[in-house]
Amino acid sequence: MRDVADIMGRILIAFIFFFEGFDSIFHFQSTKATMVEYGISWKPGMILGCIIFLLMLGATLVLIGYGAKLGAWLLLLYWIPFTFIVYSWWNDPVEIQRLHSLYFSRNMAIAGGLLLLVANGAGKYSIKRLIYVLRLPK
Repeated sequence: MRDVADIMGRILIAFIFFFEGFDSIFHFQSTKATMVEYGISWKPGMILGCIIFLLMLGATLVLIGYGAKLGAWLLLLYWIPFTFIVYSWWNDPVEIQRLHSLYFSRNMAIAGGLLLLVANGAGKYSIKRLIYVLRLPK
């Protein structure tokens, strides 16, 4: 059961970041404008392009299980600053503090899932293990 939970967890985590990456691609200009609203004004187009690459690479590595720890670190490199910039509920107006504190907590839980992946690896059902198992004897 643990192995099935590992792969299902990797699929669900990768889905979140693939969705984020594709959404940023399809809504590039509005995402870039939102970044400027949050104070990221130095070359927002270049930064957004790097973020999209980071999201897609990290999600792919997590999904296939080859370099899953590296993929999780790449996703954390994006997810933690994003969460603190967008959902800084302690600075928000009172009417949206509760909602943003819930979003902040949700994002921290996702970060915890990524850290569990860093700590435990991809598990039995991964490309890395498949390559290891299929090695031909000398």
